[in-house]
Amino acid sequence: MARIAGVNIPTNKPVAYALCYIHGIGQKSAFEICKVANIQPDVRVNKLSEEELLRIRETIDKGYTVEGDLRRVVAMNIKRLMDMACYRGLRHRKGLPVRGQRTSTNARTRKGPAKPIAGKKIAKK
Repeated sequence: MARIAGVNIPTNKPVAYALCYIHGIGQKSAFEICKVANIQPDVRVNKLSEEELLRIRETIDKGYTVEGDLRRVVAMNIKRLMDMACYRGLRHRKGLPVRGQRTSTNARTRKGPAKPIAGKKIAKK
């Protein structure tokens, strides 16, 4: 099991797709990392040598914010918005959609499961 940036990446996948298991690295970044580290993106992780894994780790450490640091930065940005009490911060605080989506329907992911309202009857036809 290869461990990069504190994450165990799958060994049976190609390097470019296995790197996507690290929070903060998508496909485009993964292919760039392979290019900089001079590694073929379609080589399986279990075929990599220790030297190649070290080059990948150094490339990520040098140029990318990943995992815990990235989560901390995002959390601080959200906290800053909430402390400012701007519109986006209030939406975060209330647990509602932040980017202009409708809330009368379709906001279940952000609002959580539906809560029944006492006394409300469903009209029968």
